[in-house]
Amino acid sequence: MTNGSGRLNVLISGGFAPAYEKLLPEFEQTTGIEVTTGSGASQGTGPQTIAALLARGVPADLVILSREGLSELIGANRIAIGTDRDLARVPLGVGVRAGSTKPDVATVEAFKHVLLKAKTVAVPESTSGIWLMTDLFPRLGIAGKLNLKSAPRGTDATRMVAEGNADLTVQPVSEILAAPGVDFAGSLAPEIQYVQTFSAAIVASSREIEASKRLIAFLASTRAFEAIRNSGMKPLAAAS
Repeated sequence: MTNGSGRLNVLISGGFAPAYEKLLPEFEQTTGIEVTTGSGASQGTGPQTIAALLARGVPADLVILSREGLSELIGANRIAIGTDRDLARVPLGVGVRAGSTKPDVATVEAFKHVLLKAKTVAVPESTSGIWLMTDLFPRLGIAGKLNLKSAPRGTDATRMVAEGNADLTVQPVSEILAAPGVDFAGSLAPEIQYVQTFSAAIVASSREIEASKRLIAFLASTRAFEAIRNSGMKPLAAAS
């Protein structure tokens, strides 16, 4: 593999994006590497998933997305073998329109009551939404009893809430905390919690191998921990 020009193209999904946006300026300033960032959903069937963007030939050297979505890309031979690295974990929470009364979601029964009472619930079509609709809602016995509004991306779901087109959203806490016009009501109870891991990896076709490795190492280093924590995520231990 050859080294390129030191310019990177990154595709990132919503969960890790708030921390990434805080950290990127320092990386560019300290390394001199220019980074262009695009976004897409970790999973799903729509045209704006990271897999769909790669399939259409959108330039990308490095991807950051849910471990579930990355595993699909690895299975499709889109990722350079052995370059994947887990960066952070984040639980699911509930977001409501800013200034509205925050519902009690601390227990399983309270969460079920809030969902059933809501006129509309926004759910992303990506990793968290897939789990909610195929696992949690059926397990709670409320599948088919909710008025769900599907959103291609987490940012679309929070926008629905902010604009009053949905009463609440259930998605990664980091996406809720970063969303304008949305308040964080609380995390799901431990018994029904789904903690997502967000990971980075180099795209198999990239010629910017060394620059990509430097960005992954920076995002996984202790330098990144504060921004990751402040975004509502738990950083994973940096390698020694």
